Amino acid sequence: MDLLNTLVDKGLRRELPSRDEALAVLATSDEDLLDVVAAAGKVRRHWFGRRVKLNYLVNLKSGLCPEDCSYCSQRLGAETGILKYTWLKPDEASKAAAAGLAGGAKRVCLVASGRGPTDRDVDRVSDTIKTIKEQNEGVEVCACLGLLSDGQAERLRGAGADAYNHNLNTSEATYGDITKTHTYADRVDTVQKAHAAGLSACSGLISGMGETDEDLVDVVFALRELDADSVPVNFLIPFEGTPLAKEWNLTPQRCLRILAMVRFVCPDIEVRIAGGRELHLRTLQPLALHLANSIFLGDYLTSEGQAGKADLEMIADAGFEVETTDQVTLPEHRRGGGCGSVCGSQDKADEAPADTAPAEAAQPAPQDDAPAAPGPRTDLVTVRRRGAGTDVAPNA
Repeated sequence: MDLLNTLVDKGLRRELPSRDEALAVLATSDEDLLDVVAAAGKVRRHWFGRRVKLNYLVNLKSGLCPEDCSYCSQRLGAETGILKYTWLKPDEASKAAAAGLAGGAKRVCLVASGRGPTDRDVDRVSDTIKTIKEQNEGVEVCACLGLLSDGQAERLRGAGADAYNHNLNTSEATYGDITKTHTYADRVDTVQKAHAAGLSACSGLISGMGETDEDLVDVVFALRELDADSVPVNFLIPFEGTPLAKEWNLTPQRCLRILAMVRFVCPDIEVRIAGGRELHLRTLQPLALHLANSIFLGDYLTSEGQAGKADLEMIADAGFEVETTDQVTLPEHRRGGGCGSVCGSQDKADEAPADTAPAEAAQPAPQDDAPAAPGPRTDLVTVRRRGAGTDVAPNA
């Protein structure tokens, strides 16, 4: 397929595909799916080999969020039955992190519900970061605390944070449909604050909320423009008790096409399969490793994932290897304290001239005889009842 050959060539040169090319990936048929995976896999292997980076979530403060994000089980007024607790103490958070690190994770993601941290919250998280770093040599720490105020990113960086996560989630055009209590611009501002402070910017999306292909392409192009070093791709977990509880729009094939599109647009960036992979990819999870070079180990913030041991077995069985603490995740040109690939004009200077003729856009295959999408799998949505905030051993 000319489209895929063109996209592979562009991915190896770090050249941005056109919007039409990105849309064409999402429009490919199930019949062509393995060809799409194979093509995006070439780009993934070129920049990241067969390494899989493991990340581990620690939910520092769960529930009781004043924001109204439609997708979130922790939103204001949600009756989802999730765990609700206030801040973990530094030693408690470090103990939770140690479980994930023992399972093979090299990055710990410290997350707290809420609009954004107070200065006292930043002090609290800074103490937690220092404790985790003192007790676990070589660990990376990413903070995810919501919208940042001036100076807070610098303080987190000073405490030893390596990265900051704040997802754009969806396109600017449709952001107001999922959240009213803050704006898309607020989220962009926080990612830029993290970058300016020297933190590696981690920002991604949520698919399956009823968005269009155009929305997906828009948000991924925006993430590339923001120069995020890592892009988590979440697949909506439709929690009962949230406004999006009835949004069961994803199939395993759709998820793979989304991941492939992200890889083509962000060829040299850490693409992470995040929440909802077990729910929507199901038995096709190993194929997704040919597209993404990073996953979360074990459970998520408020829902359970598959067993950590099963994650490790899946990686090994698929012919991949867990990235170790002495291996650097990003390609050399993207290293440097959150600077990414566009410090000055480095990204443009390294790109070969775009002399390839535009690829012929793929047309959606007729769907008259396509199998019906599976119904909602509510049986696979399990509220987390172990790990942080409980007395039960974590899944790691």
